[in-house]
Parts: sequence; structure tokens; C-alpha cells
Amino acid sequence: MKKSSMKKSLGTLVICGAMMMASGSLLAQSYDHDHDNHPHHEMYDRGHQEGWYRQGGRVPDDYRHGNYIVSDWHREHLRPPPRGYHYVRSDNGDFLLVAVTTGVIASIIASH
Repeated sequence: MKKSSMKKSLGTLVICGAMMMASGSLLAQSYDHDHDNHPHHEMYDRGHQEGWYRQGGRVPDDYRHGNYIVSDWHREHLRPPPRGYHYVRSDNGDFLLVAVTTGVIASIIASH
């Protein structure tokens, strides 16, 4: 094979290889090809609490005694409540730090 013929063959191979590599990226779908039509828009509802379930809100009287009171805060990996406060477990499993005398929520600790 002559040098000029070999150069042409090599040049043709290089061009064909480059075209093949470029064609793969042209055929690939874009990153967000479905234009945000994701079927998995899930929201996690912490439960229905009718407005009281917030810092500064007052827990209903039912939560202030009985099974809702968390007496073994250490087992739940919680810090000791300050004097005059105790932990209450909400229906969705969160822990509420509540003032014993008023029932006002000082903080909400999400369940693990």
C-alpha cells in the first residue's frame, strides 16, 4: 500500500470513528426528557393536627395525661426535659416537649 493511500484510509477511519462517537450523544435523551412529569411527587404528611401542632401551640387535654406522656425519655434517646416540662408522644410518633402546667409546646422532635 502506498503512503498516500494509507494516509487516506487512516484519515477515513479517524473521521468515521469521530462520527460514530458523536452519533451516540445525539441519540441520547436529555437529562430531564419528561419535562418534570415525574410520577413520584410524594409528600409526607405528619398527620392531621388541626392547627395546634406547632411550636407555641397548646396540646389538647387528651395528650396531657395517660399513654401519651413519655416517662422513660432516656430509652427514647431524648435529653432530660427541663424542670416544669415533659415529653408527649404525638399520634404520628413525634415527641413534643410540653410545659406541664400550660400544655404549650416548647419544641417538636421528629421521630426516628
